[in-house]
Amino acid sequence: QVQLVESGGGLVRPGGSLTLSCAASGFAFSNEAMTWFRQAPGKEREWVAAISRASVTTLEADSVKGRFSISRDNVKNMLYLQMSSLKPEDTAMYYCNAGWRSVPQWMGDYWGQGTQVTVSS
Repeated sequence: QVQLVESGGGLVRPGGSLTLSCAASGFAFSNEAMTWFRQAPGKEREWVAAISRASVTTLEADSVKGRFSISRDNVKNMLYLQMSSLKPEDTAMYYCNAGWRSVPQWMGDYWGQGTQVTVSS
């Protein structure tokens, strides 16, 4: 049974930093590219950062480039998102999922519970 558990969110002031974590289980984590997504109130879910299976390639959305960094640990089945220089527009629920910028069909409609990031003074 697939399970994705995101954690590490919170309230942070503009310019601050947070590191999100995602614990994955129930599938061959090391065989899958992984992506962080986010969804702000009233907006569609968007991809934020993606990483290839062996961490050879990473890609960040233009809106977070230079501020966010994605990484993974294939031994621990963990995905991370280091966020710095946070802006109010980064406020959103953050999710991890399999796939390179989009979720593969085999994952179906599964999403974890997400972790809330709020950037506010």
